[in-house]
Amino acid sequence: MFKKILVPLDGSELSESALVHVFDIATDYSNLEVILLRVREPLDPNVIGTLDAKIAVELDEAYREEAASYLDGIVEKLKEKGINARAEVLSGNPADEIIKYSQKNGIDLIIMSTRGRSGISRLVFGSVAEKVIRNSTVPVLIKPPAKPVKG
Repeated sequence: MFKKILVPLDGSELSESALVHVFDIATDYSNLEVILLRVREPLDPNVIGTLDAKIAVELDEAYREEAASYLDGIVEKLKEKGINARAEVLSGNPADEIIKYSQKNGIDLIIMSTRGRSGISRLVFGSVAEKVIRNSTVPVLIKPPAKPVKG
């Protein structure tokens, strides 16, 4: 059923917690391809206006290199477990880029985690996961944040 799974990662341990589901699903699907995606929001135009053009380009290149290196490390871990994986780095609005990538590349499932924000925090910062869920044309599996143990 699943041939291509997209896993958006932002570099945090929380986002990487979604990989648990990749391992579970990969045991059931031998021809599975996992695409790890990292999306950088563009620099604020007001900030770009204060930077030399060369510095702005260097910042973008440095981000891409850091993001690619981060994702390549995870790709290697997946490959060690026998999972076919590759990485992509994009720039833009994270939710929009995740949705566009999934539509253009025949993704069967998106697996991602959510920070679990609510109230004012969610209103102010929004939720990439919520936007993806609302606008995706493919199934989305969400890994909620771990709840603290009460005791």
